[in-house]
Amino acid sequence: MTKRVERAGLQVAQVLADFIETRALAGTGVTADAFWTGFSDLLHGKANKNRALLQKREDLQRQIDEWHIARRVQPHDGDAYQAFLREIGYLLPEGEDFQIDTDRVDPEIATVAGPQLVVPITNARFALNAANARWGSFYDALYGTDALGSPSPKGGYDRGRGSRVVARARVFLDDSFPIEGASHADIRRYSVDKGQLMMDDKPLADPAQFKGYMGNPKAPDTILLCNNGLHVELVFDRAHPIGSRDQALLADIRLESAVSAIMDCEDSVACVDAEDKVLAYANWLGLMQGDLEESFEKGGRTMTRRLAADKTFTAPDDSTFDVKGRALMLVRNVGHLMTNPAILLKDGSEAYEGMMDAMITALIAIHDLKKVDGLRNSHAGSVYVVKPKMHGPEEVAFADEIFTHVEGVLGLKPNTVKLGVMDEERRTSVNLKECIRAAKHRLCFINTGFLDRTGDEIHTSMEAGPFSRKDFIKRKSWITAYENQNVDIGLECGLRGRAQIGKGMWAMPDAMAAMLEQKIEHPRAGANCAWVPSPTAATLHATHYHRVNVAAVQEKLAAGGRRAYVTGLLDIPMASYRRWSKDQITRELDNNAQGILGYVVRWVDQGVGCSKVPDINNVGLMEDRATCRISAQHIANWLHHGVVGEDQVMAAMRRMAEVVDGQNAGDPAYSPMAPGFNGIAFAAACDLVFKGRVQPSGYTEPVLHARRLEWKVA
Repeated sequence: MTKRVERAGLQVAQVLADFIETRALAGTGVTADAFWTGFSDLLHGKANKNRALLQKREDLQRQIDEWHIARRVQPHDGDAYQAFLREIGYLLPEGEDFQIDTDRVDPEIATVAGPQLVVPITNARFALNAANARWGSFYDALYGTDALGSPSPKGGYDRGRGSRVVARARVFLDDSFPIEGASHADIRRYSVDKGQLMMDDKPLADPAQFKGYMGNPKAPDTILLCNNGLHVELVFDRAHPIGSRDQALLADIRLESAVSAIMDCEDSVACVDAEDKVLAYANWLGLMQGDLEESFEKGGRTMTRRLAADKTFTAPDDSTFDVKGRALMLVRNVGHLMTNPAILLKDGSEAYEGMMDAMITALIAIHDLKKVDGLRNSHAGSVYVVKPKMHGPEEVAFADEIFTHVEGVLGLKPNTVKLGVMDEERRTSVNLKECIRAAKHRLCFINTGFLDRTGDEIHTSMEAGPFSRKDFIKRKSWITAYENQNVDIGLECGLRGRAQIGKGMWAMPDAMAAMLEQKIEHPRAGANCAWVPSPTAATLHATHYHRVNVAAVQEKLAAGGRRAYVTGLLDIPMASYRRWSKDQITRELDNNAQGILGYVVRWVDQGVGCSKVPDINNVGLMEDRATCRISAQHIANWLHHGVVGEDQVMAAMRRMAEVVDGQNAGDPAYSPMAPGFNGIAFAAACDLVFKGRVQPSGYTEPVLHARRLEWKVA
């Protein structure tokens, strides 16, 4: 039984109350009485509205289901469907044009385009790595991945590969920082003369790209350059193994990489009770106070990771200035759906977890807001909260209402909390302009999420018919309309220069050559941030923002007007050709089942909310609840429409459980699912599939939370 204490009418788990009162509140200027009274008012005062919004989701879904069922034997009529959605209030009229007026925004959000990391806040080492991924070695990223077209060699240093790395890096310098009449490959000496960077006796083609240096100007230790708003460090060291063999003594090229990082309390974690939530909040507190650290063993040595310091440079005019050493940190709260037993209300019901996150993560961020020096996160005096899985403008307005209450309780200026809206549910996509309007005073971010958006599409249109195979869903016209509209409406509503317009994750952390080839399309599409799976990937993706001036792309797109409209977004990706062979159906079913099981078994048995999970072909993919949602909903859809039968699905689940067991055979913490198939994790995976059609909006959280809590008790 959870030990609880009473606070302002709330029954609070002792471990959470102790954390808030002894650690989170200390030094904020907020008293315990004011905090708990305001928190209780929030949780009690807005619980009914939260329930009503969730009920509206269900009511709309029921009407959509009935519409499709009544017309199942007829060809889909897009115009009639759109008229119906307007009639029931699912699709809302667009209001007059407007511009967001978000203020006090840091440049990492407003003006600097670059990669963005998303990391589980419950893993302190990962969180620190993400925060410190503001800077990354280009040499290491090229050498240690397949970015050069071949895997990194095993064993000791390969001088041939090292030479290829140096040559490739010099090409990057020539492309991004060209020299008048020469190549960086030919330069033997970099120096600063009368405030100008000289390469031998030649200047940069654009001298303004030189921003500063460290050390002796005649032979600097570090030179700082800037292109398209992103910095690059040239590091010189004659004692370094690489620098000692380089004609210019260039030991490394360090790129400004993850400009921002989302510390995630949602999809990538498994937080089901007070102990889990305290772990998440404690790590966020350490990041905001600047004292989080984590020790670990590597190569037989104990290493300690801490937040990186800022860097001080000498400017061309001999003044000094600092460059930030850490990514700007956002925190992703939980959505409106889930509750958590960490706090019980007066009627004995669990508190809505999204409100818990809003109040506690904002409280913790005060530690950063009160700083005037040291390891600061926001120099503009803002707290950046990403809010996922909202359905339509009413739910965005509700989030705005929650944060207005939080700011009042904590004594923060109005709109100190900036809101990032995930454009990942269809009712948000088709009403995006009105969703932005609902948060126009605090909006700092919109971001597409293809996987959650697809999972919601399947669930919303479950009764319309069987969906295409997953690879073919990606090729349907709706996805292009979805991605284009997110950018176009963002620009139309004035996000350029004030907020981020984001793109989704590259899911294959080991496939960096492919990422370098394909992910450049994100900045080309006008997105000023896009998600990457690792600090190394951030360094490589940063090169795309040197090749593409996103500000110029956005200016051109804004002048061209909107490219996509609601009609395109409502093109349901149902299967147009259903004569699949038995082998095609089996392959699709096995692929889905293997992905679900590989993710769920770690979630339930080990509390791992996001990890690199080998797929059916043993290719490592980053999996979280969004990937699980689409796979579960896809099987549920095929089950519902008779493409596959229950026995066929169960056979696939058992067959793939044996595959997943084999893939995890080297993990001492792993509990095999076969041959009994009677464990909690296997039951959870089956629930997601066989009960998928009745899950709220097709979400995986209710099943996963219930089964994880069951596992903890067991």
